[in-house]
Amino acid sequence: MNLEAVRNFHFESVTQSYTRRDSMLYALGLGFGSDPLDPAQLDFVYEAHLKAVPSICCVLAHPGFWARRPELGIDWLKLLHGEQHFEIHAPIPAEGTVGASYEIAAVADKGPGKGAILHLVKTLKDSDSGGRLATVRSVLFLRGDGGCGSFGDVPGEPIALPAQTPAQTCDIATLPQSALIYRLSGDYNPIHADPDAAAKAGFDRPILHGLCTLGVATRAALATLADGRPERLVSLSARFSRPVFPGETIRTEFFPVGGQLRFRSRVLERDVVVLDRGTVTLRD
Repeated sequence: MNLEAVRNFHFESVTQSYTRRDSMLYALGLGFGSDPLDPAQLDFVYEAHLKAVPSICCVLAHPGFWARRPELGIDWLKLLHGEQHFEIHAPIPAEGTVGASYEIAAVADKGPGKGAILHLVKTLKDSDSGGRLATVRSVLFLRGDGGCGSFGDVPGEPIALPAQTPAQTCDIATLPQSALIYRLSGDYNPIHADPDAAAKAGFDRPILHGLCTLGVATRAALATLADGRPERLVSLSARFSRPVFPGETIRTEFFPVGGQLRFRSRVLERDVVVLDRGTVTLRD
Protein backbone atom coordinates (compact mmCIF):
# COMPACT_ATOMS: atom_id res chain seq x y z
CA MET A 1 0.00 0.00 0.00
CA ASN A 2 1.19 3.52 -0.83
CA LEU A 3 0.39 5.25 2.45
CA GLU A 4 0.90 8.78 1.17
CA ALA A 5 -1.38 8.13 -1.80
CA VAL A 6 -4.01 6.75 0.56
CA ARG A 7 -3.65 9.71 2.94
CA ASN A 8 -4.02 12.23 0.13
CA PHE A 9 -6.62 10.37 -1.93
CA HIS A 10 -9.46 12.67 -3.02
CA PHE A 11 -12.91 11.21 -3.52
CA GLU A 12 -15.22 12.86 -5.99
CA SER A 13 -18.53 13.74 -4.35
CA VAL A 14 -21.36 11.35 -5.19
CA THR A 15 -24.96 12.40 -5.83
CA GLN A 16 -27.84 9.93 -6.02
CA SER A 17 -31.52 10.42 -6.66
CA TYR A 18 -33.66 7.62 -5.32
CA THR A 19 -37.38 6.88 -5.37
CA ARG A 20 -39.95 5.44 -3.02
CA ARG A 21 -39.55 2.20 -4.97
CA ASP A 22 -35.84 2.11 -4.04
CA SER A 23 -36.69 2.52 -0.34
CA MET A 24 -39.25 -0.26 -0.54
CA LEU A 25 -36.85 -2.54 -2.40
CA TYR A 26 -34.16 -1.98 0.24
CA ALA A 27 -36.64 -2.85 2.99
CA LEU A 28 -37.78 -5.97 1.14
CA GLY A 29 -34.15 -7.05 0.99
CA LEU A 30 -34.14 -6.98 4.80
CA GLY A 31 -37.32 -9.08 4.93
CA PHE A 32 -39.79 -6.36 5.88
CA GLY A 33 -43.33 -7.40 4.97
CA SER A 34 -42.91 -10.97 6.22
CA ASP A 35 -46.03 -10.35 8.33
CA PRO A 36 -48.53 -8.70 5.97
CA LEU A 37 -50.78 -7.77 8.92
CA ASP A 38 -48.07 -5.90 10.85
CA PRO A 39 -48.49 -2.16 10.20
CA ALA A 40 -45.02 -1.45 11.62
CA GLN A 41 -43.53 -3.58 8.81
CA LEU A 42 -45.86 -2.28 6.09
CA ASP A 43 -44.76 1.29 6.76
CA PHE A 44 -41.41 0.38 5.16
CA VAL A 45 -42.73 -1.48 2.11
CA TYR A 46 -46.09 0.15 1.29
CA GLU A 47 -46.43 3.65 -0.07
CA ALA A 48 -49.40 4.78 2.06
CA HIS A 49 -47.22 5.86 5.03
CA LEU A 50 -43.78 5.03 3.67
CA LYS A 51 -40.68 5.48 5.82
CA ALA A 52 -37.05 4.72 5.00
CA VAL A 53 -35.14 2.17 7.07
CA PRO A 54 -32.35 4.21 8.73
CA SER A 55 -29.62 1.78 7.66
CA ILE A 56 -30.27 2.72 4.03
CA CYS A 57 -27.72 5.45 4.72
CA CYS A 58 -25.04 2.77 4.33
CA VAL A 59 -25.90 2.09 0.68
CA LEU A 60 -26.98 5.50 -0.64
CA ALA A 61 -24.47 7.40 -2.83
CA HIS A 62 -21.88 4.61 -2.88
CA PRO A 63 -18.41 5.62 -4.17
CA GLY A 64 -17.73 2.43 -6.12
CA PHE A 65 -14.81 0.07 -5.61
CA TRP A 66 -12.24 2.79 -5.03
CA ALA A 67 -9.77 0.43 -3.29
CA ARG A 68 -8.88 -1.07 -6.69
CA ARG A 69 -7.27 2.20 -7.81
CA PRO A 70 -3.71 1.20 -8.81
CA GLU A 71 -2.05 4.31 -7.37
CA LEU A 72 -3.17 3.29 -3.86
CA GLY A 73 -1.37 -0.03 -4.02
CA ILE A 74 -3.95 -1.73 -1.78
CA ASP A 75 -4.02 -5.52 -1.94
CA TRP A 76 -7.77 -5.32 -2.53
CA LEU A 77 -8.23 -9.08 -2.97
CA LYS A 78 -7.45 -9.41 0.75
CA LEU A 79 -9.77 -6.59 1.86
CA LEU A 80 -12.46 -7.45 4.42
CA HIS A 81 -15.29 -5.30 5.76
CA GLY A 82 -14.62 -5.39 9.50
CA GLU A 83 -17.07 -3.00 11.16
CA GLN A 84 -19.84 -0.59 10.27
CA HIS A 85 -21.13 2.41 12.21
CA PHE A 86 -23.84 4.92 11.33
CA GLU A 87 -25.28 7.94 13.11
CA ILE A 88 -28.55 9.52 11.97
CA HIS A 89 -28.71 13.32 12.22
CA ALA A 90 -32.14 13.77 10.58
CA PRO A 91 -34.76 11.31 9.32
CA ILE A 92 -33.79 10.01 5.90
CA PRO A 93 -36.56 10.74 3.38
CA ALA A 94 -38.26 7.84 1.64
CA GLU A 95 -37.34 9.51 -1.66
CA GLY A 96 -35.15 12.38 -2.72
CA THR A 97 -31.65 13.32 -3.80
CA VAL A 98 -28.64 12.95 -1.53
CA GLY A 99 -25.00 13.84 -1.80
CA ALA A 100 -22.09 12.10 -0.14
CA SER A 101 -18.55 13.18 0.62
CA TYR A 102 -15.90 10.64 1.59
CA GLU A 103 -12.65 10.78 3.56
CA ILE A 104 -10.08 8.20 4.59
CA ALA A 105 -9.85 9.35 8.19
CA ALA A 106 -7.19 6.97 9.50
CA VAL A 107 -5.05 3.92 8.88
CA ALA A 108 -3.80 1.80 11.78
CA ASP A 109 -0.85 -0.44 10.90
CA LYS A 110 -0.91 -3.78 12.74
CA GLY A 111 2.59 -4.69 11.58
CA PRO A 112 4.18 -6.77 8.79
CA GLY A 113 2.12 -9.85 8.07
CA LYS A 114 -0.68 -8.64 10.40
CA GLY A 115 -2.52 -6.26 8.10
CA ALA A 116 -3.83 -2.73 8.56
CA ILE A 117 -7.16 -1.16 9.55
CA LEU A 118 -8.57 1.62 7.36
CA HIS A 119 -11.36 3.97 8.52
CA LEU A 120 -13.54 5.43 5.76
CA VAL A 121 -16.03 8.15 6.71
CA LYS A 122 -19.04 9.15 4.60
CA THR A 123 -21.06 12.29 5.26
CA LEU A 124 -24.53 12.05 3.71
CA LYS A 125 -26.51 15.23 3.06
CA ASP A 126 -29.87 16.15 1.60
CA SER A 127 -29.07 17.79 -1.74
CA ASP A 128 -32.04 20.19 -1.61
CA SER A 129 -31.64 21.55 1.92
CA GLY A 130 -27.94 20.86 2.42
CA GLY A 131 -28.81 19.39 5.80
CA ARG A 132 -26.71 16.54 7.14
CA LEU A 133 -28.58 13.24 7.23
CA ALA A 134 -26.03 10.70 8.44
CA THR A 135 -22.39 10.00 9.19
CA VAL A 136 -21.26 6.50 8.22
CA ARG A 137 -17.92 4.93 9.20
CA SER A 138 -16.73 1.76 7.49
CA VAL A 139 -13.80 -0.07 9.05
CA LEU A 140 -11.88 -2.11 6.48
CA PHE A 141 -9.34 -4.80 7.32
CA LEU A 142 -6.52 -4.74 4.77
CA ARG A 143 -5.07 -8.17 5.39
CA GLY A 144 -2.23 -7.78 2.89
CA ASP A 145 -1.05 -4.29 3.81
CA GLY A 146 0.57 -4.53 7.23
CA GLY A 147 3.88 -2.74 7.75
CA CYS A 148 2.99 0.24 5.55
CA GLY A 149 2.54 2.82 8.35
CA SER A 150 -0.29 4.67 10.08
CA PHE A 151 -1.96 8.09 10.19
CA GLY A 152 -5.00 9.81 11.68
CA ASP A 153 -6.92 9.42 14.91
CA VAL A 154 -8.14 5.85 15.30
CA PRO A 155 -11.30 5.37 17.41
CA GLY A 156 -11.09 2.90 20.26
CA GLU A 157 -12.13 -0.66 19.53
CA PRO A 158 -15.66 -1.65 20.60
CA ILE A 159 -15.73 -3.40 23.97
CA ALA A 160 -16.56 -7.09 24.13
CA LEU A 161 -20.03 -8.03 25.31
CA PRO A 162 -20.46 -9.53 28.78
CA ALA A 163 -21.16 -13.22 29.26
CA GLN A 164 -24.77 -12.89 30.36
CA THR A 165 -28.25 -13.84 29.24
CA PRO A 166 -29.74 -11.28 26.84
CA ALA A 167 -32.58 -9.12 28.16
CA GLN A 168 -34.44 -9.33 24.83
CA THR A 169 -34.10 -11.23 21.57
CA CYS A 170 -35.57 -10.91 18.08
CA ASP A 171 -35.55 -13.70 15.49
CA ILE A 172 -35.74 -12.77 11.81
CA ALA A 173 -35.69 -15.42 9.10
CA THR A 174 -33.95 -14.59 5.84
CA LEU A 175 -35.14 -16.00 2.52
CA PRO A 176 -33.12 -18.26 0.22
CA GLN A 177 -33.30 -15.40 -2.30
CA SER A 178 -32.54 -12.61 0.20
CA ALA A 179 -29.12 -11.82 -1.30
CA LEU A 180 -30.61 -11.69 -4.80
CA ILE A 181 -33.14 -9.10 -3.60
CA TYR A 182 -30.69 -7.10 -1.49
CA ARG A 183 -28.10 -6.80 -4.29
CA LEU A 184 -30.60 -4.73 -6.28
CA SER A 185 -29.91 -1.92 -3.80
CA GLY A 186 -26.48 -1.53 -5.35
CA ASP A 187 -23.94 -4.16 -4.24
CA TYR A 188 -23.51 -6.47 -7.23
CA ASN A 189 -20.50 -8.42 -5.93
CA PRO A 190 -20.94 -11.84 -7.59
CA ILE A 191 -20.12 -13.80 -4.41
CA HIS A 192 -23.69 -12.97 -3.32
CA ALA A 193 -25.27 -14.48 -6.44
CA ASP A 194 -22.89 -16.68 -8.43
CA PRO A 195 -22.02 -20.10 -6.92
CA ASP A 196 -18.75 -20.23 -8.89
CA ALA A 197 -17.64 -16.80 -7.61
CA ALA A 198 -18.60 -17.81 -4.07
CA ALA A 199 -16.57 -21.03 -4.39
CA LYS A 200 -13.49 -19.08 -5.50
CA ALA A 201 -13.87 -16.95 -2.35
CA GLY A 202 -13.97 -20.10 -0.20
CA PHE A 203 -17.72 -20.51 0.30
CA ASP A 204 -19.79 -23.51 -0.74
CA ARG A 205 -22.64 -21.23 -1.82
CA PRO A 206 -23.35 -17.49 -2.19
CA ILE A 207 -23.35 -15.53 1.07
CA LEU A 208 -25.53 -12.70 2.32
CA HIS A 209 -24.12 -9.18 2.17
CA GLY A 210 -22.65 -8.05 5.49
CA LEU A 211 -24.58 -4.79 5.23
CA CYS A 212 -27.77 -6.81 4.75
CA THR A 213 -27.03 -8.59 8.05
CA LEU A 214 -26.49 -5.16 9.63
CA GLY A 215 -29.81 -4.03 8.14
CA VAL A 216 -31.53 -7.06 9.68
CA ALA A 217 -30.06 -6.06 13.06
CA THR A 218 -31.39 -2.54 12.48
CA ARG A 219 -34.81 -4.02 11.76
CA ALA A 220 -34.57 -6.06 14.98
CA ALA A 221 -33.63 -2.96 16.98
CA LEU A 222 -36.56 -0.99 15.57
CA ALA A 223 -39.03 -3.79 16.30
CA THR A 224 -37.72 -4.70 19.75
CA LEU A 225 -36.58 -1.39 21.20
CA ALA A 226 -38.21 1.45 19.25
CA ASP A 227 -41.83 0.41 18.59
CA GLY A 228 -41.03 0.32 14.88
CA ARG A 229 -40.33 4.08 14.82
CA PRO A 230 -37.20 4.87 12.77
CA GLU A 231 -37.08 8.44 14.08
CA ARG A 232 -36.04 7.03 17.47
CA LEU A 233 -32.84 5.46 16.17
CA VAL A 234 -29.80 7.67 16.72
CA SER A 235 -26.92 5.32 15.92
CA LEU A 236 -25.98 1.70 15.43
CA SER A 237 -22.65 -0.07 15.07
CA ALA A 238 -21.37 -3.64 14.94
CA ARG A 239 -18.41 -5.81 14.02
CA PHE A 240 -18.78 -8.40 11.27
CA SER A 241 -17.62 -11.77 12.56
CA ARG A 242 -19.05 -14.51 10.30
CA PRO A 243 -21.01 -14.63 7.04
CA VAL A 244 -24.70 -15.52 6.81
CA PHE A 245 -26.08 -17.88 4.19
CA PRO A 246 -29.42 -16.80 2.68
CA GLY A 247 -32.27 -18.76 4.23
CA GLU A 248 -30.79 -18.79 7.74
CA THR A 249 -32.48 -17.25 10.78
CA ILE A 250 -30.74 -14.37 12.52
CA ARG A 251 -31.36 -13.91 16.24
CA THR A 252 -30.36 -10.49 17.57
CA GLU A 253 -29.69 -10.44 21.31
CA PHE A 254 -29.89 -7.17 23.28
CA PHE A 255 -28.09 -6.38 26.54
CA PRO A 256 -28.30 -3.24 28.71
CA VAL A 257 -24.71 -2.63 29.81
CA GLY A 258 -23.61 0.38 31.84
CA GLY A 259 -26.23 2.71 30.43
CA GLN A 260 -25.72 1.46 26.87
CA LEU A 261 -27.80 -0.87 24.72
CA ARG A 262 -25.45 -3.52 23.34
CA PHE A 263 -26.24 -6.37 20.94
CA ARG A 264 -24.94 -9.27 18.94
CA SER A 265 -26.53 -11.36 16.20
CA ARG A 266 -26.19 -15.09 15.72
CA VAL A 267 -27.39 -17.62 13.15
CA LEU A 268 -29.59 -20.15 14.87
CA GLU A 269 -29.02 -23.01 12.42
CA ARG A 270 -25.25 -23.04 13.03
CA ASP A 271 -25.15 -21.27 16.42
CA VAL A 272 -22.45 -18.86 15.27
CA VAL A 273 -22.18 -15.15 16.02
CA VAL A 274 -22.34 -13.12 12.80
CA LEU A 275 -22.42 -9.59 14.27
CA ASP A 276 -20.57 -8.85 17.49
CA ARG A 277 -19.80 -5.97 19.87
CA GLY A 278 -22.84 -4.04 18.66
CA THR A 279 -24.18 -0.82 20.17
CA VAL A 280 -27.50 0.92 19.48
CA THR A 281 -28.50 4.39 20.69
CA LEU A 282 -32.10 5.57 20.84
CA ARG A 283 -33.93 8.80 21.62
CA ASP A 284 -37.15 8.91 23.60
